[in-house]
Amino acid sequence: MHYGPMMIDLAGTALSAVERDLLQHPRVGGVIFFARNYTDIPALKKLIQDIRSIATKPLLLAVDHEGGRVWRFKEGFTLLPAAKKYGIGYKQDPTIALKNAHDAGWIMATELLDCGIDFSLAPVLDVDTGLSAVIGDRAFHSDPLVTTALAKSFILGMNTVGMQATGKHFPGHGGCVLDSHIAKPIDERTLEELFAADLMPFQNLYAQLGAIMPALVTYPAIDSVPACFSKRWLYDILRVQLKFSGAIMSDCLSMKGASVAGDFIQRAQMALDAGCDMVILCQQTREQVAWVLDNLDRNANIESSERLALMAGKFQMAANLKAKKPTLMA
Repeated sequence: MHYGPMMIDLAGTALSAVERDLLQHPRVGGVIFFARNYTDIPALKKLIQDIRSIATKPLLLAVDHEGGRVWRFKEGFTLLPAAKKYGIGYKQDPTIALKNAHDAGWIMATELLDCGIDFSLAPVLDVDTGLSAVIGDRAFHSDPLVTTALAKSFILGMNTVGMQATGKHFPGHGGCVLDSHIAKPIDERTLEELFAADLMPFQNLYAQLGAIMPALVTYPAIDSVPACFSKRWLYDILRVQLKFSGAIMSDCLSMKGASVAGDFIQRAQMALDAGCDMVILCQQTREQVAWVLDNLDRNANIESSERLALMAGKFQMAANLKAKKPTLMA
């Protein structure tokens, strides 16, 4: 069996009858978790056990655990600092900052894998230009080379315990004032300007990433549609020019930045046609999700499934290393 092309969310801490049906839909390939799905670790483990037993097929389970303000599960988890803290520390002592970034990736990945979650949608590879409030302290640094170094350490920490990393938001959301959650951001820079700055971490780290999430930002000098819907970005540049061979996962198609592509079926179809292996649809009614799943003109395919399969967590590796949890240095 192959991974379906859509990742969905859940309404609460237990599965409803409708969600049990949705999980068995052939086009569902994953579940993304939010704070509303969490009370404590035992309850989360029970929910995950129910999801996997009911689905009776491969599913990828994911969550946004970057550190700082983007952290869904709190009680029982190590709340890690925002990425910017490692960047600040880098100015004082690069060696300590790099070790802390590595250990943070290690801790985050181990704790999630222990619960049965395959991966976190992290790290953020956006460069902090000082323009984007939605990125802000989620970015490691304003220097793309320092961003690359710290992100590489964070990724290595994740990989060490059996979790693949997802770099976001390709080719860079840091140069926009507008937030793609609530607006339709545009970045007027040329491809050459982007390669000299925001694209650099993606160019340097593509071989270390299991997946990349494209931005819901339009770069009119390159294409007239957001990167998430652009064959120019996802095939010509990411696949061919950068030679990225991992999975491409959309950002949430409920975001305002995705609305340029039409209704939810059109958004999902356009993202998949552009080159996404899996699309995320969340924050919608169960009926809306079912409508998209039933009408989407795309089923699981071998190439995408092979890429997505590499994102599955290595749970036993994390279990074997759990007792060696590091401590972040001051």
